[in-house]
Amino acid sequence: MNREEASGESSSSKQLENWTEEQDQLKKKLIAHDDFPWKLPSSPTELPQGSETLKYVGGVDISFSKDDSSVACACLVVLELPSLRVVHNELSLLRLQVPYVPGFLAFREAPVLLQILEKMRDDQHPFYPQVLMVDGNGILHPRGFGLACHLGVLAHLPTIGVGKNLHHVDGLDHSEVRRSFLLKEYEDEQVIKLVGNSGFTWGVGFRPTLSSVKPIYVSLGHRISLDSAVEVVKITCKYRVPEPIRQADMRSRAYLQKHQLGLLKDLGHTEWVTS
Repeated sequence: MNREEASGESSSSKQLENWTEEQDQLKKKLIAHDDFPWKLPSSPTELPQGSETLKYVGGVDISFSKDDSSVACACLVVLELPSLRVVHNELSLLRLQVPYVPGFLAFREAPVLLQILEKMRDDQHPFYPQVLMVDGNGILHPRGFGLACHLGVLAHLPTIGVGKNLHHVDGLDHSEVRRSFLLKEYEDEQVIKLVGNSGFTWGVGFRPTLSSVKPIYVSLGHRISLDSAVEVVKITCKYRVPEPIRQADMRSRAYLQKHQLGLLKDLGHTEWVTS
């Protein structure tokens, strides 16, 4: 190994140490119970004075260029309940400098998503989301602190992690969850709790219809309980993926594809699109 390779490896190792330490510090701030002033539409309890029913649900996703994986389009979409009508759409085109490292996705994606949220909050936007659904995991993560947790803690916002694939955490297995949904005892169930070998409940496998064979994996991110997170997923699901995330995914991919050539030529700055 030459000096340059040794230096690069040492720098990478130091970066992982820093990320691990920062992740551990943020994890101490995680709130894993309901900590919000609004009421779920399905809740039978009376509203405290001054509170309201959940109305604005956000969804975030990032799409990447097929030609250059550092070129990305981040999207925040806000939907109004109960209609699921899109009332706000925010896109950010940029070049990401941080590489993807398994277990540390948040250090690549959270900064740009946080920037979009802060811009909307600083503008005192009337459609600022009351809860945010994230295309990524919450506590259902090898280190118990995925993108949804990371973003929720930094934004101080209730967040829900929604994954399309299951992390192999604490003995959990994707194939086993799918097989469970086919068992007679679960044929009328939309939700299967994901209980690991330790006995800890990491999240749930969720299918929007009883005929679905491909579940999504829901876990709490920050300032919301698992039960409430599942309720939000239920009222926002028209297809397999909850509508806020589905809309963010479709819009970010479409915008990226439309502007592909220009993006690849020069992206030394961030371009904002708001509607």
